[in-house]
Amino acid sequence: MNRKLSKQIFILLLCGLLLRSAAQAEPSGAIGQSEAQATASALKLSSQELQQLVAPIALYPDALVAQVLAASTYPAEIVEADRWVQSHSDLKGEKLAKEVDKQPWDPSVKAVAQFPSILENMDKNLSWTSSLGDAYANQTQDVTDAVQVMRQQARKAGHLDSNEQQQVKTQGNTIIIQPANPEVVYVPAYDPWLVYGAPIVAYPGWYPVPGIFFGGPAISFGVGFGIGFFGGFGWGWGHWGADWHGHRVIYNHNTYISHSRTIVNRNNFSRGNFNRGNFNHANFNRGGVSHGSSAFHGQSGTHSGAFSGFDHGGNVRGFSSRGRSSFGGFHGGGFHGGGSHGGGFHGGGSHGGGGHR
Repeated sequence: MNRKLSKQIFILLLCGLLLRSAAQAEPSGAIGQSEAQATASALKLSSQELQQLVAPIALYPDALVAQVLAASTYPAEIVEADRWVQSHSDLKGEKLAKEVDKQPWDPSVKAVAQFPSILENMDKNLSWTSSLGDAYANQTQDVTDAVQVMRQQARKAGHLDSNEQQQVKTQGNTIIIQPANPEVVYVPAYDPWLVYGAPIVAYPGWYPVPGIFFGGPAISFGVGFGIGFFGGFGWGWGHWGADWHGHRVIYNHNTYISHSRTIVNRNNFSRGNFNRGNFNHANFNRGGVSHGSSAFHGQSGTHSGAFSGFDHGGNVRGFSSRGRSSFGGFHGGGFHGGGSHGGGFHGGGSHGGGGHR
């Protein structure tokens, strides 16, 4: 990441921190438990808002949904990774996988880097990405439930069935989506605001990225992504899954725990974790904010993500030069545990059961 972009990201992160501090600070400098709980409750999204938020990814294969949810808690790294992938477009297959493995990103961001169109979508629609990460960190069960609700709607509309690209199974009320060929992943392209039957109001400023957006109410499939080269790394495809009944993302057979300093888990306020991601601990020596920044959010009473305090549904170009604000959707209950190809995590630490960085 160049020096200019690093400076832009640093300034935006600092502005977000100052806005959050000003909006939520008390004279004593501490936040009371009751007020923290009230703040967390006020920031919760409704079922309808969550369904709107998860709509763009709810029809992805389970493991891919898990990767996107986890990666959405690292919006700064998403920006960096997308820039990196674009500047290394000459790398393919094993060479790309090896170079991605060397990067200081979260395992989930490395995993998503295998799917350039998804990474680009998360970067261009950065406001949506940060909102999704915020929702997942603070309303995990509600988010997973929303995914299942959207899948049920898509199936009732006649747009979610097994085919040559994917296998759709039902376990009770839970819909599981897996690649038809375990070695090839097809990313479904669809219009998230039309594919579920009754039209959904699009996320503000949503930018339709070619490759994963398909006009009309149907689902299309493009070129498949072979997962062989990436599968050999500890952050590869086989290490991810969605435990729908447990309402959690699975990474290496354990619950994935995000250690992002950009997204605040407000559920931890009462345990004295209000601002554990101290800004002074941020690492800006690896081309920007590869390790995230201190935790910050929008002003109290808003329903948007990490950047909403100063960029509410508007311009995100200062952070994502090509991006626009956006709004999307996500998932719900059931089970699909991602298998494991063995091995630990190559670089950056491990989530499930262990720490990260």
